[in-house]
Amino acid sequence: MDSDIQGFYKGKTIFLTGGTGYLGKIIIEKILRSTEVKRIYSMMRPKRGESIRERIVKWQKDVVFEELLKSKPGAMQCVVPIAGDCLAPDLGINAADRRLLASEVQIVIHGAATVRFDEALHLALDINTRATRLMVQLAKQMVHLQAYVHISTAYSNCVVTHVEEKFYPEHLSCSSDKVLDIREQLSDQLIDSMTPALLGSYPNTYTYTKALGEDLILREAGDLPVCIFRPAIIVPTYKEPVVGWTDNLYGPIALIFGGARGVLRIMCVNTKAHIGLVPADYSANAALACAWKADQNAQSGTVEGKPTIYTLAPSDNNVITFGRFIDLSFACRDIFPLSKMVWYPFINCVSNPWLFAMGAFFYHILPGYFMDLILRLMGRKPRMVDLYQKIHKNIALLGPFTRRTFIFDTKNTNRLRELMSAKDRIIYQFDMASLDWTDYFNKALLGVRLYLAKDPHTPESIAQSLKLLRRLKILHNVLKASLACGAGAILWSLSRLLIN
Repeated sequence: MDSDIQGFYKGKTIFLTGGTGYLGKIIIEKILRSTEVKRIYSMMRPKRGESIRERIVKWQKDVVFEELLKSKPGAMQCVVPIAGDCLAPDLGINAADRRLLASEVQIVIHGAATVRFDEALHLALDINTRATRLMVQLAKQMVHLQAYVHISTAYSNCVVTHVEEKFYPEHLSCSSDKVLDIREQLSDQLIDSMTPALLGSYPNTYTYTKALGEDLILREAGDLPVCIFRPAIIVPTYKEPVVGWTDNLYGPIALIFGGARGVLRIMCVNTKAHIGLVPADYSANAALACAWKADQNAQSGTVEGKPTIYTLAPSDNNVITFGRFIDLSFACRDIFPLSKMVWYPFINCVSNPWLFAMGAFFYHILPGYFMDLILRLMGRKPRMVDLYQKIHKNIALLGPFTRRTFIFDTKNTNRLRELMSAKDRIIYQFDMASLDWTDYFNKALLGVRLYLAKDPHTPESIAQSLKLLRRLKILHNVLKASLACGAGAILWSLSRLLIN
């Protein structure tokens, strides 16, 4: 017998944007594996010479769909690509496809976004805000629409540190409609030159344009059966469809990978601050539950004028600090290290930006020049100094989020889970209160080794990696002892000079 949520999706037609992204793939896989959905229209554009149909076919070899295709070999036939582009007028969807979507779609999940913190404002506006308006306009033409989920981020209102599940239009310098009007009248260059004035207290174009996207939903969604889903920082899967699966190097995963490689050795972070991490599979499950609840609210007439907001973030009684995050990131260092380490993995944390700049010079820049010299002598292209410049830029971009604690209200999300049946709470698990962080990181770190480092999880590979780790640890300790002796010799010489 179907669960309530499975029953809701049975026979439905879904329109999804962002399906080629990390979370989008997991949402599609979960829908296909756990429900008897009729069809998923996935908006996508050609990429690197591949047509949209070729991109779907390529998914057949993607590890994230492996278990699905074992149990349902023909599942991918339910996924129909729709040519579109968030940067194009009318989303780049042709008239025939728009008529098709308007007549068939019952559920919309809008997840397409640019997540780059330093994206040019004109691009971030077009993708994260203008495309949201175009999606709302398209949804209003859908005659059978039952639910619309707008995927935002828990950090869309990071100008406050206690973020409730409500809208914050008062923190925007201009409303979404006014900003989009300005965007239409000015060139890309002029819009970008206005970035500081428009952003105001927002730390980057990503959070600002996501906040504008929420404001647009508030102002223009009208009587659509819409809700907003705000996941915190999405990290590798916990349990499904593949343990520890990830395919990108964004945010905390880049820190984990850089630390595991022995490249990242110092961080500017407040170790006592909380970090908002949520597994990707929990995020997908919550998004699907949100659509079910949006339909229920529409049917019961309980919509109270403003769309409901659901935030998925660590539970108040199960938070994780940056200090613990870093400790857990090295929990498996001596069990299954990476095979391509440049130095013994460790990270020192400082909270003062000036101290970080000084430490980065000795921990990163000087070793970077030394490694580049070796690369030149080997006839290879130097790259470490450039790499460290990129790392330091990313650390600076993350600064507003790594040095203070954000508290996220999750009352609506907790209530949503309480309203789900016992069966649904198992199938669509997203209970952050019961998440075992130690167990999670053990699985996530294995995923980093498998899917980012591309190291096979075999006894031979692990043995070779452990051998390299032991060698690097000896070199690391020899270097520390040498530096300590050198420092001691300098201090001794200085003391003798002062005495004499």
